Amino acid sequence: MLGTWSFGDYFKKEAINFAYQLLTQQYQLDPERLYATYFEGDDNVSKDVEARDYWLQYLPPSRVIGCAAADNFWEMGDTGPCGPCSEIHYDRIGDRDASALVNADDPNVLEIWNLVFIQYNTDAKTGLTLLPQQHIDTGMGLERLVSILQKKQSNYDTDAFSPIFEKLEELSKVGPYEGKLGNDDPTLKDTAYRVISDHIRTLSFAIADGAVPNNEGRGYVLRRILRRATRYGQQILKAEPGFFQQLVPVVVENFKEAYPELLENEATILDVISEEEAAFSSMLTRGIKFFEQINNSHGQIPAKEVFFLYDTLGFPLDLTELMAEEAGLTVDTQGFHKEMQKQQKRSREARALQKTGEGAQLLELIAEQTAALQKNNVLPTDDSYKYHRIDLPTNIMSIFGNEGFYNNEESANPGDFVGIILEKSSFYPEGGGQEADLGFLSLLDKSNSVVGIFEVQDVQSYGGFLLHKGIVKQGNFKVGQKVHCRVDYERRSLVEPNHSMTHVLNAALRQVLGDKVDQRGSLVNDEKLRFDFTHKKALTQKQLQKTEEICQQIINNSLGVTTTIMPLTEAQAIN
Repeated sequence: MLGTWSFGDYFKKEAINFAYQLLTQQYQLDPERLYATYFEGDDNVSKDVEARDYWLQYLPPSRVIGCAAADNFWEMGDTGPCGPCSEIHYDRIGDRDASALVNADDPNVLEIWNLVFIQYNTDAKTGLTLLPQQHIDTGMGLERLVSILQKKQSNYDTDAFSPIFEKLEELSKVGPYEGKLGNDDPTLKDTAYRVISDHIRTLSFAIADGAVPNNEGRGYVLRRILRRATRYGQQILKAEPGFFQQLVPVVVENFKEAYPELLENEATILDVISEEEAAFSSMLTRGIKFFEQINNSHGQIPAKEVFFLYDTLGFPLDLTELMAEEAGLTVDTQGFHKEMQKQQKRSREARALQKTGEGAQLLELIAEQTAALQKNNVLPTDDSYKYHRIDLPTNIMSIFGNEGFYNNEESANPGDFVGIILEKSSFYPEGGGQEADLGFLSLLDKSNSVVGIFEVQDVQSYGGFLLHKGIVKQGNFKVGQKVHCRVDYERRSLVEPNHSMTHVLNAALRQVLGDKVDQRGSLVNDEKLRFDFTHKKALTQKQLQKTEEICQQIINNSLGVTTTIMPLTEAQAIN
């Protein structure tokens, strides 16, 4: 994907002009084959006449087409930034009116670029509102563009894929790629060629960038697609175990000029893929055996078994569905998604409980709410006091609850879980892997006597506004009142050395494993530290022991820890 962003520097007029000039002048596409769409409006949002009129400066009305929200209104989710968009389509054939084929899934009338105009925000309570600043996000299909420039009917016919297909043909036992689709590909041979080629590219680039297959987050996505590709190769193309890793040199050779990091990390990519492929080859056998033993007396694989294949054996749902289809069975996908939702709910509840205790609610400030604070002259929190161990007097600037901001007359009462924004704060917010400070806010009356207690269970920063989340234990908290920040400095004194040790551990790992080790995340609290880093495989016992020895020696040396505030460029120059 090729993309551009603008955060308030330009908007629709400029984005449309840039797109047209790039396509017709730099890429020299025939302007008579270009079609542009715009949002035609609905009950919630009016027609995007701006985008339409800008396009009419370049294209005739017959090739500027209004479309519904399904195609021309972009949303990141049920809530969050959103806005109308304008798609650019290209007719491969030309010399005709192809307007009726736009967004009709015709392979010869291809969407090549989408210009997204992010101008609204969707909130579950307030609905659709204008953003205080409007942005541009564009996405152009690189391979679609290449297929047009190379005059190929499919992305897979371009030189972005043909070298991989040629190598796969050597490794498979079912013949060359023929470009068949759908019902014309009953054995799924050509589907397998496309899937495997897509996946080996994805994995090669991701591993070169430092990601590795594992059981969490992005690593789990990589592991799933590797297993899917391995299964297609071994079962459909009849390739021998280990075939997948043999595609890596082809990817490197094909893309190394534009992406030299592939060549630099080729050995690592090979090691990671070969290890994962070998592990899944034996797992694949177990999964097939489990699949064959499933009770499918009703012609359907039950949800719990599907989820077991997914969650325990690493089989993606689409892989299980494909195996079921080949066996003449169906899959209880609705039940599977319910099982998935149950697991996700358990995971969310566990994270919330771990962070803020029983009964906690998820409170977050999004762009609309930080903009509202600024509109009401609430300044970002001055948290410079977090560097000093003091019980800081400050004022409550705003209170945020599950129903939104409290007004000046409302109070947060005992038992309420809310977020409090202060004028000044001595609490560290969560950041850089380090968990937030804990402690209390003491509510003071005019004589500075404590008349209320708020337990701070988490602190998050949203656009500079520190949201102190927690529970009112005593008293009634209102906007404008005076409080004292009382940080649990005993806990912080346990967090600090764990933070320092992440840097020590990083240095030790680079000494043992080499300077290719790169930090990819961390977790620091008062009980432990976790350090995520890139490396092609698990450490050996000898490497672990050497790393421990280096860390222990640094601890035994009782080195001092100093803090210096300096410009970023100077800090980056420090070895």
